[in-house]
Amino acid sequence: MKLYYDIQDKPKFPQLIIYAIQQLLAIMAATLVVPLIIGHDMQPSAALFGAGVGTLIYQLFTRGKSPVFLGSSFAFIGSMSAAFAGGVSAALGYAGIILGAVFAGLVYVVIALLVKFVGVNWIDKLMPKQVIGPTVAIIGLSLAANAIGDLQKGDVNTLVEIEGEMASQMLTNPLIAVLCGLVALFVTMICSTYGKKSIKLIPFIIGILSGYALAAVFTVIGNSAGIDALKVIDFGVFSQMSLFEIPNFTFLTAIDGIKEINASYIGTIAMAYLPVAFVVFAEHIADHKNISSIIEKDLLKEPGLDKTLLGDGVGSMFGAFFGGCPNTTYGESVACVAITRNASVATIRAAAIGAILISFFSPFVAFVDSIPACVMGGVCMALYGFIAVSGLKMIQSVDLEDNRNLFTVSVILISGIGGLTLSFGKITITAVACALILGIITNLVLGKKKA
Repeated sequence: MKLYYDIQDKPKFPQLIIYAIQQLLAIMAATLVVPLIIGHDMQPSAALFGAGVGTLIYQLFTRGKSPVFLGSSFAFIGSMSAAFAGGVSAALGYAGIILGAVFAGLVYVVIALLVKFVGVNWIDKLMPKQVIGPTVAIIGLSLAANAIGDLQKGDVNTLVEIEGEMASQMLTNPLIAVLCGLVALFVTMICSTYGKKSIKLIPFIIGILSGYALAAVFTVIGNSAGIDALKVIDFGVFSQMSLFEIPNFTFLTAIDGIKEINASYIGTIAMAYLPVAFVVFAEHIADHKNISSIIEKDLLKEPGLDKTLLGDGVGSMFGAFFGGCPNTTYGESVACVAITRNASVATIRAAAIGAILISFFSPFVAFVDSIPACVMGGVCMALYGFIAVSGLKMIQSVDLEDNRNLFTVSVILISGIGGLTLSFGKITITAVACALILGIITNLVLGKKKA
């Protein structure tokens, strides 16, 4: 794939800002939603700040040679919830999620040291193309249900009583939501395919704004005519909004919880975080293999897997210190690089700095929060689909006439698409990790084809 901007290329400043905003839009929705899922007054703006800091640390360790953005990890949601289990105080829970991030980060540090002395050839033997290709595809395919689910949702809800209990019910007509999402999708695809270079580099910004504009028109009409089915955007997020607001950083609350930590709680946190760190390590490999194939440079060799692991691990620690959420490499960011063909690390750094600055700027955070699910769902159809296709492209050179390869690829695809997950108490091995582990085992059991 010919890149418009290679890793070391630096776009002119005005373009750099625009490209950075596009990266932010690609990763921001997922980054902001993790603290909302956890609750306990965790702030999306603090998570955004932590993602920016974590990404800059990652770039520091990788010496600006890897165009990867780190954002809030969904894999640690169960671990973070475990930190608040048992009715512990908010302060102790916040201290717990920072401690957990340190445990997870240390796993990366230990593996990085191992890689430093042993090398990365074992990665290629353990995870050849017939293993890593379909696994990358599963990363995209496993998100398909999220994209399609969001595509049918508006953000305007009301409370209704169902069997004596109050529940939230969407007012938006699903057909209206799908229309807005498809406009965002098709504008993105058309800009990326037929637009001039300046347009091809920002298809997601144009697509999101187009879908948002249509949703805004429907919402205004719905509000004016009193037609609930046409209301798509919840403009209530802009009410009582200040211009600037300091995020509620996790460490500020965690300070008061340090004195409550005991050996039993430390053990609980360790068991909740350490196994998940190994799962996320597998996804780290898959994401870096994917971006390596896109930029045609093996990031596991240069800057090296030890550097990417250290950057990811230490960046995750600092991300949780400020925002509570451990960070991870983002497939949305990788797909954005692939579709726009902009692998400039300067863009990633600008996006990270932008995330830090924007976390204090309430109107922008509110605007992103107001982008309806259907619009992001439409855009994510392209993002997630591109991740899936990138993985399938990796196995083009694999001999699928050989049953060893055919069974390996088949097992990964079916277990991943089928959503195989394994739970051990509070620890859940995700579908992607299960597919990868099963694929590795299958490949090792069947062995190599003899010459």
